[in-house]
Amino acid sequence: MKTTYLESLQQALHQVMADDPRVLVLGEDILDPYGGAFKVTKGLSTHYPQRVLATPISESAIVGLATGMALRGFRPVAEIMFGDFMALVADQLLNSASKFALMYQDKVSVPLVVRTPMGGGRGYGPTHSQCLEKMFLGIPGLKVVCPSILHNPGQLLRQSIINDDGPVLFIEYKNLYSQPLSVPKTVRVTTIGEQFPLVVAQNSDEKPDVIILSYGGLSESLLQLMPYLADEEIYVRVILPSLLSTTLDSAIVTDYIAGCHNILVTDNNTPGYGWVSETVCSLRQYASLRNANICTLTAADTVVPAAQRLEDEALVTAAKLEQTIYRMLS
Repeated sequence: MKTTYLESLQQALHQVMADDPRVLVLGEDILDPYGGAFKVTKGLSTHYPQRVLATPISESAIVGLATGMALRGFRPVAEIMFGDFMALVADQLLNSASKFALMYQDKVSVPLVVRTPMGGGRGYGPTHSQCLEKMFLGIPGLKVVCPSILHNPGQLLRQSIINDDGPVLFIEYKNLYSQPLSVPKTVRVTTIGEQFPLVVAQNSDEKPDVIILSYGGLSESLLQLMPYLADEEIYVRVILPSLLSTTLDSAIVTDYIAGCHNILVTDNNTPGYGWVSETVCSLRQYASLRNANICTLTAADTVVPAAQRLEDEALVTAAKLEQTIYRMLS
């Protein structure tokens, strides 16, 4: 059986705990037998009881404590049970963890990873289904990482914990947890870069009719859609960065985007002031893309309902992606 996205994260945490005694894990309800709301930390407290810390329900305190631990030489991993609660963490990341290395000319480091599940699709309603990563983009000193279904999420988590000496917000889309890390035979995948790689997937060797830029949770819908589009002789190239807190490298634009007229940029955040708008802005600065047909698709400008039909209306779905692609080509 193929390893799932969740299992990859679990295995990575167990491995880094075994390899490095400086790694600590803290968060709400993460002890066995419960093992966390989404079971990513399951088994850790049994094997490392002194290094897995159950905390009170205070997200700000969790990340504040973890920041202090990082300053003292540990490499803490703080779990925030739902991404919606990152609003309570914002002060600690913005005004503390991300600032210290810059304020003190790299004489101190804050090797902190904050993990959190993000996104809807489960009927959890307005305060447990949001995509809030755009609130944390553009903060100097803070990396925002979000692996797709085509990345190796465990490897990315390990690299964030062990190899990065600054704070990392590590976003895990809930809809991916149960998905196997496998690729349809008709999809060709290229991985570019090492620490925070970018993945390029395409459903044909032909020149793409549409290039799609996205990340994280929508990779599942895009991967399911690609073979069907190939059967319809619609050739797409999907570009999935794992590091959201920087714009696309010019070499990626030159090698994989320039030359295609139709470009779709999509995520499940509400419209405006986020990764989609920043990506479109950066693409428009390239002379080769000034006449390109660049379209966007985001969630609706509203709350995420609990009822499935209404939730589907609010969020980007495979059906909406398909409709948008057909509309761009018509």
